[in-house]
Amino acid sequence: MQSTTTPPRFAALRHRDFRLLWAGNFISIFGTQMQLTAINWHIYQLLAGASLTIDLFGWSIDLNPEALGLGGLGLVRIIPIALFALVGGTLADITNRRTMLIWTNAIAALLALTLTVASFTGRDSVAAIYLLTALTSATAAFMGPAMQSLIPNLVPARELTNAISLNSTVRQIATIAGPALAGLLIAVADIGWVYALNTLSFAAIILALVLMHHRGHAAATDTGLNFKAIQEGWHFVRHTRIIWGTMILDFFATFFSSARTMLPLVAGQMLGVGAAGYGLLSTAEAVGSLLAGVILSLRRDIYRQGLVLLSSVAVYGAATALFGLSTSFALSYVLFGLVGAADTISTVIRQTIRQLMTPDHLRGRMTGINQIFFMGGPQLGELEAGVVAAIFGVPFAIVSGGIATIVMTGWVAWKYPRLRRYTSEG
Repeated sequence: MQSTTTPPRFAALRHRDFRLLWAGNFISIFGTQMQLTAINWHIYQLLAGASLTIDLFGWSIDLNPEALGLGGLGLVRIIPIALFALVGGTLADITNRRTMLIWTNAIAALLALTLTVASFTGRDSVAAIYLLTALTSATAAFMGPAMQSLIPNLVPARELTNAISLNSTVRQIATIAGPALAGLLIAVADIGWVYALNTLSFAAIILALVLMHHRGHAAATDTGLNFKAIQEGWHFVRHTRIIWGTMILDFFATFFSSARTMLPLVAGQMLGVGAAGYGLLSTAEAVGSLLAGVILSLRRDIYRQGLVLLSSVAVYGAATALFGLSTSFALSYVLFGLVGAADTISTVIRQTIRQLMTPDHLRGRMTGINQIFFMGGPQLGELEAGVVAAIFGVPFAIVSGGIATIVMTGWVAWKYPRLRRYTSEG
């Protein structure tokens, strides 16, 4: 019978609306990845050559301003997520998700345009970049829950793993090409051109959303935007131990192993490869993620999902620790690629488990809560890595974070045995 047959490879692409969203999202993510890469280098350039010394209990400590500046990006990104993700998740349940995505992408395009103008007119201060980054992050707090909650409405449940894998694949393709092009543009032209291209990229996802046949409706029709609705989502997540366990694992792994924000320092100081080398190194994580994503897309299913999830996070931490020790560009590229591959495998499994275990009327709120963990971990991790790197050096910050990730993975495996034993059959 049809219901019991194994889905074909790339099954999700048979559905027109998913294909549109998939293609439009690819172009938009391409621009976003270019901008993320450019912002890190932009902050690094603005603070290059600065010095900072503090007196602490009679000790004079020289700090690395570039590391602190890059770490500060994590703080300005996570504060809006913490403030608005629960509201954004609730809105994704009580409003039309497609319409919500059109408006949030339009606002994000306007913010990218503002950053473009600021760069070309010489008003590109650290404070201005921080402000626009914070506003963009606030927009993502509304955009993310709507996007992730919409996807299960476009494909059958049995093809959801394939849809998530395909989304991960195009994200990684964009993450390879985006940073590489951004590095090239930074090296040969004004950094403002990177922000300009990102502004244009939002047209693709908005057009895709407009052309979709799916119009949808509010998933939760019996509630409004109030504390009770938010509390309902929190209660579901907190008392569904497998979902809660994946969020705890996600948060601590990305908190401790946030090597990406240190890439300008790794490229410039540890490896000595400059802006072009920085752009190339930025693609390593995505190359590994792409390879893993393609393999997952070709697979029809992953049976022992819990064990594979925990193993991939442990590999993620180990590869991060080794990356912090490397002084060879080739070895660093391979290790950072392994970081990306392990992260993609764990991400696909985590998202599949959460979406399948969450009723549609709660998906927005579950995703909003998860966004705090998913983005809070790496963004707070960027701040932590920046502070540790400023005091103890970049290698220590990266290596210690990787080791801590391995320890936390073992704790989660012990604390949540149902997660460890989870299979694709539930």
